[in-house]
Amino acid sequence: MPLAFESLSHGTIAFGFFNIDSDMLLLDQHFLFGSEFCLRIGEMAENIDKDQFKSNWPIYTIEDRGQIGDLMGAIHGIRFTGFIGELYRRYPFPAEPADFKQKPEGYRNQAVVRDMISAYARQILLPVEANHRALELDIGTYKFSRKTFQELIKYVWQGGYPRWRGGIRPDYVMDMKIKIEDRHRGLFEDIQFE
Repeated sequence: MPLAFESLSHGTIAFGFFNIDSDMLLLDQHFLFGSEFCLRIGEMAENIDKDQFKSNWPIYTIEDRGQIGDLMGAIHGIRFTGFIGELYRRYPFPAEPADFKQKPEGYRNQAVVRDMISAYARQILLPVEANHRALELDIGTYKFSRKTFQELIKYVWQGGYPRWRGGIRPDYVMDMKIKIEDRHRGLFEDIQFE
């Protein structure tokens, strides 16, 4: 489930996983796979010695927010609209609450999810800038403090809400953590993985 996070630029925004069978993350109206997020965060950590690090993240943007869909309606199986509705038709919410855990193998469904989202979104390169001196991160027009940026990373590390099934994380999440721990400075200073 996506959670609310405080940005410096847009106030409270949603970020997170939204279907346990997919590793796709949403950031407001932008979408990217968790594997891509972790790869990009790892690159940022590898370039920590630069005061500013700029890159472009390949993401999907749904301009018409109505085409994103109704997450709660899809979870409850009563309203399947937009991209999220189509995703939940294919990968419904589990019948048993105990089965509500983020699946570490969700990345295997990326081809299917990519085909689905392509009908609703356009893929763009979103500029991202890590300012290790000011301790701020820009993801497109969204600006985050170091504290919130670290909360986003820890959310992915934990498997969001409901957490990774069995406490097992995909390799790409483990790789991100190793790269961050090797370079514990700037935006990554004092981050604690629990």
